Amino acid sequence: MLGASRICIVTPAPLRSRHGNRLTALRWARLLRELGHSVVVAQSYENQRCDVLVALHARRSAASIERFGQRRPRAPLVVALTGTDVYADRHDDDLISRSLELATACVVLQPLALDQLPERVRAKTTVIHQSASAPPSTGPGRGPGFTAVVLAHLREVKDPKLAAEAVRLLPSRSAVRVVHLGAALDDGMEEWARAETSRNPRYEWRGDVPRWRAMRVLARSRVMVLTSKAEGGANAVSEALAGRVPVLSSRVDGSVGILGDDYPGYFETGQADQLATLLQRVEVDAGFYDLLRRKCDALRPLVSPDRERRAWAELLAAL
Repeated sequence: MLGASRICIVTPAPLRSRHGNRLTALRWARLLRELGHSVVVAQSYENQRCDVLVALHARRSAASIERFGQRRPRAPLVVALTGTDVYADRHDDDLISRSLELATACVVLQPLALDQLPERVRAKTTVIHQSASAPPSTGPGRGPGFTAVVLAHLREVKDPKLAAEAVRLLPSRSAVRVVHLGAALDDGMEEWARAETSRNPRYEWRGDVPRWRAMRVLARSRVMVLTSKAEGGANAVSEALAGRVPVLSSRVDGSVGILGDDYPGYFETGQADQLATLLQRVEVDAGFYDLLRRKCDALRPLVSPDRERRAWAELLAAL
């Protein structure tokens, strides 16, 4: 593809929401505009004039993908697979299979996702790591205490109670506290989070906050904790790497594909005791904390916006 194009990015995440898919769509729109393209972001494709459709979420954007495929059968159609496409719904959802069949090209957010795809789909799939910019100020916060931040909406797949359970297991002398930022999206989660905040002195849920505020909290945290049961490639990991904040993560492909199999900051999914052990070690073992920081610093170029912009330029050129 040569020259500027009209590109429509479809994401099922509602307008002005802070869902990860919406943030990804807006970031891609900015990068594509920087490449000279005209870009609109919509919740669905409704026959808008465009040369290329980029659809986030193979299943939830399936109707848009089908509509574009019928209306513009020869036009490039890029399907970006989310974590639920790859790890939760992939093997039993005909809508996903149909979306992948219609796609001219597919995008995944970390290389381990390729292993989950049929060979015919893998051949037309590109890995594009999600980028992030460093927060205005970086480095651990001043003053006493040790803040571990969780940047995740309260949904079952994110295992939102795990960090609170982990800090309850810490010894009384520990200064670790968890600050959890994210909307309560599943039934009962808001009630649980408010109750946990009131009864657990090591846990504070602050709800859904603007991104600039979340990035400020991240910048002043000692570590970022990701407790998900499944991830396609979390924005939060990219944001932590960009902000030079070490990551403690459940051992899921979405993190291993970014951080590497030998990264020392993993705990097994759902294991609050293992997360507690890591938090305590980071608090008291300066050598271990420095190791995590060095590992994350080495990975920082992976989440450069320039790198992500080049990846999109190469993909569009190949189309």
